[in-house]
Amino acid sequence: MSAAAVEPPCDGKSPLLREAERLAERLPGYRIEIIGGTITVTPPPDGPHGESLSDLLMAFAPLHAKESKVIQGIGIWLPDGPDDYAVPDLAVVDADYRRHHIAENCYDPAVFRLVLEVTSSNYQNDLKKKVGAYAIAKVPVYVIVDRKHDRLHVLQDPVANEYDKHRVHARGEHVALPGSIGTDITLDVEAILETARP
Repeated sequence: MSAAAVEPPCDGKSPLLREAERLAERLPGYRIEIIGGTITVTPPPDGPHGESLSDLLMAFAPLHAKESKVIQGIGIWLPDGPDDYAVPDLAVVDADYRRHHIAENCYDPAVFRLVLEVTSSNYQNDLKKKVGAYAIAKVPVYVIVDRKHDRLHVLQDPVANEYDKHRVHARGEHVALPGSIGTDITLDVEAILETARP
């Protein structure tokens, strides 16, 4: 007796991508990502999370111009695995990002100048897994609003699966982001953390 042949899916998508799509359909409002070959599910953001993103969007407004765009929830295709992608809360991308679409509403990491995450209940993803994933993707700057530990992290200069520079900032500090993102942006850590406080 022989076993029946297993036919590959006709849409060409891997079982992992199909499962991520099924989860997205069943869990509206949740963020579904594949990082390191593992599906991660982030619950919908609370009010302070969303309010802090609105404030940050305004802080980054000078970058939303001819050369770059500031976009919430844009997907980045990650080179670490065949199906890996993330959806950062906020990103600064080259203005021609649309020409660099890869798949699944995700874009080539080469167009990302900065990614920013505001931590949620699964903050370990932002503080650990995504550090490696974004570094491997060579995203030049990664900013984390760490609501769990009341800190703001700025990571720069990706090398292999980590960042060469990782500065942690406390309330009362003002952080000048590197000019490589496109213009001078200074973040008020106190204001950001206060707004983001659950």
